[in-house]
Amino acid sequence: MEPVAVGLIGAGPWAEMAHAPMLAESPHTRLAGVWARRPESAARLGAPVFERVEELFDACEAVAFCVPPDVQAELGVRAARVGKALLLEKPLAGSLDGARRLAAAVAEAGVPSQMVLTLRYAAETRAFLARCAEIDPFGGHAANISGSLMGDHPFATPWRLERGALLDVGPHVIDLLDAALGPITGVRAHGDPLTWVGLLLEHEGGAVSEASLCQAGVGELPPSSFAVYGRKGSAVLAHGDGDPLAAVAEEFARTVRQGGGHPLDAAHGLRLQEIIAEAESQVRAL
Repeated sequence: MEPVAVGLIGAGPWAEMAHAPMLAESPHTRLAGVWARRPESAARLGAPVFERVEELFDACEAVAFCVPPDVQAELGVRAARVGKALLLEKPLAGSLDGARRLAAAVAEAGVPSQMVLTLRYAAETRAFLARCAEIDPFGGHAANISGSLMGDHPFATPWRLERGALLDVGPHVIDLLDAALGPITGVRAHGDPLTWVGLLLEHEGGAVSEASLCQAGVGELPPSSFAVYGRKGSAVLAHGDGDPLAAVAEEFARTVRQGGGHPLDAAHGLRLQEIIAEAESQVRAL
C-alpha cells in the first residue's frame, strides 16, 4: 500500500510528541508538511512548513489536526470541502454547533474521517472490549484522575483551562464505556469540570455506568481505571506499554486507501459531543 501523504495542522506539544512522529515514522503514512499559527514551532517538526493552509491542502491527500477544538472545526470543514480525508482529534469541536457543521461537511463531501481516541487503538483495550462482549454486562465504572490542568503542565492550554475535564478527557472515557456497555442513551452529571465531575450514564439495553473525571489532582495519583461487570463475569482494562499511535496511522491509511468508513469517524465524534454537551449543560445549571 502506497503511504498516504498527510499534512499536519498544528505544532504544539501534542503535535511534537505524538502526531508528527506518528505520521513520519509509520510505513503507512508520510508527513507531507505542516501548517501552524507559529511557523517557528512548525519548523521543529522536520517537515516542509507552509505559510498558507491552502498550500498544505495542495500538498497532501489527507489532513491531521492537532489544534484547539474550535480551530479544528473551522479548518476541518475547509479541508473536507476540498476533498481531503480527515484525522481528527477529540473533541470534534469546541461547541455542539461546530461539531454538527464539521460532521455535516464530512458527510456532504463523502471524505473518510477518523478520530484519534487513543485508548481504542491499544491492544489491551481491544482485549477488554472483547471480554465485555462475552459477559452480558449490566454495569461498570471508570476514573480518570490527573493533574494536567495544574501548574506548567504542557497540556494546561487555554481551551482546557476554560472547559476542563468534560471536554478534554471526557471523550475518551465516555467512548470506552459506550463501547463496553452499549450505546449511551442518557446522562446525569454533577460537579465542576475544573475540579471534579461525576457522570451517571444509561446504556441501551438497561446497563448503567459511573465515571469520575478530574484534572486538578496533586501529588501521586492513581492510573486511570475501567471495570465492567456482567451476568457472566467481569472485565478490567489492563495497563500496557504498547504504542496505540502506530495502529492509528495504519488504520487511517487503510481507511483512506479503501475509501470506506471507520467506526470512530466524525459521526461518532458528534455523538460523543452531544453527550458531553448535555453533561456540560447539567453542570452549569447546578
